[in-house]
Amino acid sequence: MPQNTVCKIVRQYNKTPVAHEDMRKLQEIASDYAKVKNYVYQRYGGIYSLPKIYPGYTVQNEMTKSRLREEMGMPAVYFYLAVFDALRDIKIQWSQTKKTILKQIHANEGMSDKEKHFLRYILKVNNAFESVLIRSPLKLPKDLKQQYDLLASQVDAGRLENYLRRQVRKYPLKLHTNTEDRFLAAERAYRYGDHGIYISVKEKRKRVFIPLTDSNSYTRQISVQLYPGQGNIELRLPVEVGVKSHDDYTKRVGVSMGMHTMLTTDEGHMYGEKLGDYQAELSDWLRNQTAIYNQNRNANPGRKKYEDQKHKKEERLHSYINQELNRFLRTEKPEIIYIPQFPVKRGKGPVKRINYHVSSWQRGYIRSRLEQKCREQSVKLVKVSPKDISVQCSRCRGTGQSKGQIFVCPACGYRAEKKINTAQNIKRLGEEQLYSDHKDGEPDKGRP
Repeated sequence: MPQNTVCKIVRQYNKTPVAHEDMRKLQEIASDYAKVKNYVYQRYGGIYSLPKIYPGYTVQNEMTKSRLREEMGMPAVYFYLAVFDALRDIKIQWSQTKKTILKQIHANEGMSDKEKHFLRYILKVNNAFESVLIRSPLKLPKDLKQQYDLLASQVDAGRLENYLRRQVRKYPLKLHTNTEDRFLAAERAYRYGDHGIYISVKEKRKRVFIPLTDSNSYTRQISVQLYPGQGNIELRLPVEVGVKSHDDYTKRVGVSMGMHTMLTTDEGHMYGEKLGDYQAELSDWLRNQTAIYNQNRNANPGRKKYEDQKHKKEERLHSYINQELNRFLRTEKPEIIYIPQFPVKRGKGPVKRINYHVSSWQRGYIRSRLEQKCREQSVKLVKVSPKDISVQCSRCRGTGQSKGQIFVCPACGYRAEKKINTAQNIKRLGEEQLYSDHKDGEPDKGRP
């Protein structure tokens, strides 16, 4: 992708309800798509399939020879997308397993630095990792093999490899999907026309026509999401959009994130002040609906109405978040935004209502949308460590005290709202981080 573009997800919707028979044909594709993915999960999710999943063409050839596609009568354009979609999930799961094991190695105080280095090397080199797990001869390029032999000579390699196998057994891959309302479609599986889209189904030379709310057409892989109960579909397409640059975006802004007020800047400007109200409404509704469902569980109550209302309330909240993020960028005109890298973890409260409020906090969504909008507007986003930023004075860096929502520093007498003091600390740490990372050694213009 060119550097002056950024990927953005575009959505398209049906203009009129999809006919029952057409929806049934699309559901057949989605159902077969899920079956193929589960078959791949089961067959290639184990350690002995590790050499096959990179890059995946061995799996593709074996799936072709299995004759599964012919038995299902599934179009090839969907079958192989399902195969590689499942392989992508398997690769992601293996990456997560490696990250978990790395954390365990780092936290293991009984290991020496050389032993940890040896294990980290195996986890980093795919061929070495595969060979250790399946106990096969190590096949590495000459330079990597020399590095492996050097590290192995400094430790008890056999014992550490057994340790690695035990760790992998603790975190087995258990992939399965029950989702039968979604599938991917390559460009050959559809075409735009007549203010709508024609989508291929299992019938040869037949396509389902879906009128769309817009006349835009694209030539790329799409994700088709079905809503059978409503007779609706949603098309999701990754498109490249031009990155905008603004000459007047020159400020450096430190930002603290909160549950009640979405963003607070180091200058005390607040955005998304109604976020807490929207989230409280959603969390209270979820709590009440869960209680009602548990009381009537034996009566097998339907969940369609619940899912529809939940989706509507979440979309309303997301719309407000995006609106306030846009206002934040237009008003502040930032060149650089400093945000905490890891938001402060909040413990469980003594009241269930508080727990529901915390669980419904759209923290991840806010961060992902802010990152996307910064990429689109050529704004640099700098993440800083949030350690002690809520208790440290932004003026003298001493330890302060909180009196309600007010931060007070006994050393210098500085008083401010806690979230403003936090945002000021975030900006200060971000400026220091930029200065220390300055490559040519010249002071950065924003050095505090």
